[in-house]
Amino acid sequence: MTIGEGRNYTTDGADGPDWDSGLEDDSTSVMKTVGRQIKAWREAAGLTQAEFGSAIGYGEEMVSKVERGVRVPKPAFLDNADRVLEAGGRLAAMKPDVAEARYPKKVRDLTKLEAEAVELGAYSNHNMHGLLQTEDYARSLFGMRRPTYTEDQIDRQVEGRIARQMVFQRQPTPTLAFVLEEVTLRRPLGGKDVLRRQLDHLLEIGKLRHVEIQVMPTDREDHAGMGGELRVLKLGDGSTVGYSEAQLTSRLISEPREVQILELRYGIIRSQALTPRESLAFIKKVRGEI
Repeated sequence: MTIGEGRNYTTDGADGPDWDSGLEDDSTSVMKTVGRQIKAWREAAGLTQAEFGSAIGYGEEMVSKVERGVRVPKPAFLDNADRVLEAGGRLAAMKPDVAEARYPKKVRDLTKLEAEAVELGAYSNHNMHGLLQTEDYARSLFGMRRPTYTEDQIDRQVEGRIARQMVFQRQPTPTLAFVLEEVTLRRPLGGKDVLRRQLDHLLEIGKLRHVEIQVMPTDREDHAGMGGELRVLKLGDGSTVGYSEAQLTSRLISEPREVQILELRYGIIRSQALTPRESLAFIKKVRGEI
């Protein structure tokens, strides 16, 4: 993948609640095209949405949303639809296009880089990093977005965020390192029950051998992360790219001198934070206080 030097990408809100102006992008047309195809095959088979949904293991409402192009069908949906409607592989063949559409355009470039990275380092300062979020936590974040999303838009954003977490199961396994501000462990976004489950999830992920989670205590008197969130991704071809996020605009960065600065800052941030072992103990302590 070629990343233009210093080019701005519309990756707003890649891990937060996503404050951009809307969800309409090129994937919308893909979803609508897939939906029309499924509807045409269903009607040709003489099935109602309820009958079709029952046959493929989904509810009538989900079938309606897929046919209207407001929900991205999962691979199992397309496989079952192809079988029930006897489409001869035509519906199942759309899975690659649908997989691309699952990610909103704003994070598509970043998602591809995450899938290619052999090492990923990230610092988060106001909420959990997107790759670490539970579904409930992510849904709460998107529910806070202003202007507000519809329920269908929230569903799509959550699905896209959770789908990115396949990076944890990728083979060969990448090295994934995260530094979280202490406040992200204590801020009860979505409520205390959501936060408890989120902390439990962190403790489980932190046990993975290729994952390191560190906590930056609030009482640190020296902190190299005052410039805001950042991440550094080392790719299989030996190149390194950076990512920085701000209100309304975020950037994927490949200009060597800028990437070097992000690498320097991230290295210092990690040295200032608690060690991974200390951090898991700290997370357990916070979990017990909620």
